[in-house]
Amino acid sequence: MRLPPLNSLRAFEAAARHRSLRKAAAELHVTPAAISHQIKSLERSLETLVFKRLPQHIELTAAGEALLPRLTEAFEQMSEAVAAVRRLKHSGQVTVAAPPALASKWLAPRLHRFAALYPDIDLHITAESTLIDTVREDSGEGGNLMENADLAIRSGHGEYEGYVVDPLFRIYATPMCSPRLLAGANPLRTPQDLRHHTLLHHETGLDQTDSERPNWAAWLKAARVEGVNARRGPTFNQVQMAMEAAADGLGVVLGIPVVAAADLESGRLVMPFQLSLPIAASYYLIHAEKAAREPSVAAMRDWLLSEASGERWADPPSERSPDLPAPHTD
Repeated sequence: MRLPPLNSLRAFEAAARHRSLRKAAAELHVTPAAISHQIKSLERSLETLVFKRLPQHIELTAAGEALLPRLTEAFEQMSEAVAAVRRLKHSGQVTVAAPPALASKWLAPRLHRFAALYPDIDLHITAESTLIDTVREDSGEGGNLMENADLAIRSGHGEYEGYVVDPLFRIYATPMCSPRLLAGANPLRTPQDLRHHTLLHHETGLDQTDSERPNWAAWLKAARVEGVNARRGPTFNQVQMAMEAAADGLGVVLGIPVVAAADLESGRLVMPFQLSLPIAASYYLIHAEKAAREPSVAAMRDWLLSEASGERWADPPSERSPDLPAPHTD
């Protein structure tokens, strides 16, 4: 048996459910005249009336009453089927690997946004220090640059032959501290005031140059500060530990703003000075070309790039957008 056109059935179902041509037109984003035309087409196809046209409203005929509930059920089933296909398209498992500091301080705090958009994607996040290129080079490790992940965020120079490479952030170092250090007996207002405060250090265990990972000696020299012992203060083997100690008020750290984004947003950390020093490496997102053909991997890749493009703390203090809170300066 030949069915009436789907558009006419859809128009009838909406008009019958609302008991209104105008409301049906608004739901289907067409004009009331178009709804009326589709219903007349349906009645011609069925060779019977489905509505009684009254002066102020419409009423269903016996044929319309018989047709409505089954059509409503059928359209609901079609909607559920389409939704199931869309969920299937964006379902699956995605593994993302990132350096520990970025994974814990930047990526993890915002994953709830991805989960809200793609609840059917099963996420696996791994933090690997070998995703810092200088670590791998120093240790002589080769092997898989992806650390067996679908997507990897690497800290390096962006030269990953055979992989699709997207730049995420430049990396730079700038002093950070608790806002409590801006007040009190020895308020931190100029770089010279650092002589009254504890300097916090972090290291990767590598013999890096100042251009690769600026230290306090390099920053103090650039700021033309004399009389401050650049080596004093505790040392941590991970930058996120040093930044956490700074947020707790222990001292001042040369931190990475994009890694400290959550603490800068909340005010746990502030950047007291404009001067920052670039780090030779940047953060890159890499993946095998065929991996992005998987809808779930493509969804995560696009989401990561979108989050990175909107990161408020991705630029050095001297390049900050006007809508951002200004650092305390002298």
